[in-house]
Amino acid sequence: MSTATQFQQNLAFDEYGLLINSHDWNENVAVIIAKQNGIDILTAEHWKIIHALRAHYARFGVAPTMHNICRTYGHKSNWAHDLFHTCLNAWRVAGLPDPGEEAKSYLSDM
Repeated sequence: MSTATQFQQNLAFDEYGLLINSHDWNENVAVIIAKQNGIDILTAEHWKIIHALRAHYARFGVAPTMHNICRTYGHKSNWAHDLFHTCLNAWRVAGLPDPGEEAKSYLSDM
């Protein structure tokens, strides 16, 4: 199995669909990644989560608990999951690097 797959605009992804070079990310790239993951339109609600993930990662260098992001915006803990189908998809669309096996596990199952 290849460790990277090429998509549009020469974006490289790992075997989990995570952007290999997070510096390649911008909002247009987010739209491409979302479509690759079955999300046709990114609404204002999607962007709240995307920007919250990116801000948390920039500040702390780790994945936040999605429960806290949902609560911050006054939603139930399944809000992000409902919008992105899995919380790991939210991480993918945010263009963040591999968060590690433990984080991928809880981001996939929420």
